[in-house]
Amino acid sequence: MSASGKLAGKRIAVLAADGVEQAELDAALAGLKDAGAQAALVALRAGRIRSMQGHQPADLVRVDRTVVNVRAADYDALLIPGGYISPDLLRQSAQAREFVRGFNDAGKPIAAMSHAALVLVSTGLAAGRRLTSWPGVRDDLVNAGAIWCNQEVVRDGRMLTSRTPQDAAAFLRALLPLLAGDAEAAPAMLQANSDPPQQAPSELPDQSLRWLAAPSLGAMLSLAIVGVGVVAANRSLRKRESRDAQSGQVQAGPDA
Repeated sequence: MSASGKLAGKRIAVLAADGVEQAELDAALAGLKDAGAQAALVALRAGRIRSMQGHQPADLVRVDRTVVNVRAADYDALLIPGGYISPDLLRQSAQAREFVRGFNDAGKPIAAMSHAALVLVSTGLAAGRRLTSWPGVRDDLVNAGAIWCNQEVVRDGRMLTSRTPQDAAAFLRALLPLLAGDAEAAPAMLQANSDPPQQAPSELPDQSLRWLAAPSLGAMLSLAIVGVGVVAANRSLRKRESRDAQSGQVQAGPDA
């Protein structure tokens, strides 16, 4: 069966917060839509959340439901996109943690992308699992009792994790069978120990910051004009206050 229509009738909760990685969110939503699933973006607050491209602000995304108004029973599966910020916010929310645990308790699929594996740590669902994640949070998973695998995608029963945004295509290839209820392919050998940490960062923390565009000449001129206007207004105000003070002294007279 092709991907189109494979998940027809399935209701998928996509849990995210401000700072969600736009590339992962877009890829996941597009894949779910193409497969016929009904995806609802569940967030910590109503309105819109700000997605990110690495360290840079990206699009605003409309929220469908908030965590205080949903239950795991309302959906067939849970998907948590990653990002540097969103998973950190989600793992601090009691309602979000309870929502995630509800899927595990009901035996429903849970998929977490890159940094979103941290949510599995904070919900107590990482222990004893074979998982992957953004390499920078590898130690968090290992310390929580997981076996960390340096692979694009890792499936462990009804739980699926991916490593980086660059692995989104591989993640979607594994996600659709998971959500459709297909049995997990038996690996040739189960990994018993965690892979070692990387010896160099996947991305330097300030790398994407160096990609930020320098202010344009027009923007700098506009700021300069605003600054000159503020200075001129302040000088005018001080002169008027001085004149008013002198006028008050003259009216009062020397014997006042």
